[in-house]
Amino acid sequence: MDNNSVARRFVSTVSATSARNGAGFNPCQGVYYSPADKVPKVAFIATHYNVDFSEHYLGELLAARGFGFLGWNTRFRGNEAFFLLEHALIDIGAGVTWLREQAGAETVVIVGNSGGGSLMAAYQSQAAEPVITATHDLPLPEAVNTLPACDLYISLNAHGGRPEVLTAWMDPSVTDENDPTSVDESLNMYNPDNGPPYSEPFIQRYRQAQQDRNHRITDWVLDELQRVNSHGQPDRAFTMQRTWADLRLMDGTIDPSDRQVGVCYAGDPKRANFSPRGIGLCNTLRTWLSMWSLRTSQCRGAQHLSRIRVPSVVIQSMADTGVFPSDAHAIHDALASTNKSLQFTAGDHYLTEPHDAREDVAERIAAWVNEHTN
Repeated sequence: MDNNSVARRFVSTVSATSARNGAGFNPCQGVYYSPADKVPKVAFIATHYNVDFSEHYLGELLAARGFGFLGWNTRFRGNEAFFLLEHALIDIGAGVTWLREQAGAETVVIVGNSGGGSLMAAYQSQAAEPVITATHDLPLPEAVNTLPACDLYISLNAHGGRPEVLTAWMDPSVTDENDPTSVDESLNMYNPDNGPPYSEPFIQRYRQAQQDRNHRITDWVLDELQRVNSHGQPDRAFTMQRTWADLRLMDGTIDPSDRQVGVCYAGDPKRANFSPRGIGLCNTLRTWLSMWSLRTSQCRGAQHLSRIRVPSVVIQSMADTGVFPSDAHAIHDALASTNKSLQFTAGDHYLTEPHDAREDVAERIAAWVNEHTN
C-alpha cells in the first residue's frame, strides 16, 4: 500500500444534542481517510462506545483501495462512565450526515467492529425504524428518531452486545461488590479445584451466576437511583471490578477456535481480573442502565440485528481471545437481511497477527462491498 495515495482529513462537528465545549472542542471528532486523487462514492463509518476509532487500522487500507473511511468518535470517547445510548446514536448520525453532505458519499457502509458492533447495529436499527426509549427517567431527544440510515452492514470481530459481553466476562464469584478481593471459591474459575477443564454442571452454574450478578447490580442501581433522587441528587458514580473471568479464556474446549488459551486482551487473565481495569469499571447509575444491564439496556445486539435488512457480512478472526465463533454465528443468525454471509479468517482480535491479516480482511471487505455496489 502506498501511504502517499491516501488523504487524511480531521473532521469535527457538533450534534443535535451537544454543542461545542467551552474549551473549544466539538463533541464529535474523527479522521476521514480517502484516496488522494478522487472523491469516493462509497464510504465506511466505524464507531465504538468508548475506544477512539479515529485512527482505526482499516482507514488507510480501505482508502488505498478506493473508498472513504470515517473513523468516528462520539462525545463518549474515553468517557464510557457517562454513556447514554440515545445521544451516542445522534452523534453517529452527525458522522453519517457529514459523509453524505460533505464528503460526497452516495453509499455509506457501517463497520461494527469489536465492542462497537452492537452500537452500530443499534444505529442502523433505529435509523430504519425508531424504537428505542429514553434512559431511565430522562427525556428522549427528538433527533434520535430522524437518523439517516446506511446502505450496507459489516460486523468485524464484534461482540454480541454490551450487556452480553460484560456478563460473559464478569466474575460471578464476587460476594461483595464493595470488596474486590471477595471470592466464593465454589464459583472461582481460577481455583484449580474447579478446572480447567470445566465440567458441564460447573459451566451451567457459572453462567447462571454471571447473569445473577448482573441482575443484582441492576437491582441495586434502581434502588440507589431512587434513594439519591430523594435527596435531590440526579445520579452518582460507582465502580465494578473483576471482569476478566470468561471460562473460555482458560478452557479451549469451550467454543473452540485457534485462540491462545490462558491469555486475554490484557495479558494474564487472573492478574487482569484482580486488577483495577476492565470494561464497566466506572459507571453512573444511568450509564449502567443504558449500557450494561441485561434487564434495561438497549445495547443488546440481537434486538437490533433482527431489524437490519440491508446486505450484511459477518467477519470473524479465529484466533480472537475475546470474541468467539459462537458470537459470530449468533450475529449472523440474528441479522434479518436475506442477503448475508459469514466468513472466518486467520488473525487475532486486532488483526496484528499473522502479518498479512489486516490486508486480507481489507481485501475481503473491498471485494464484498464492490460486489454489492457495482
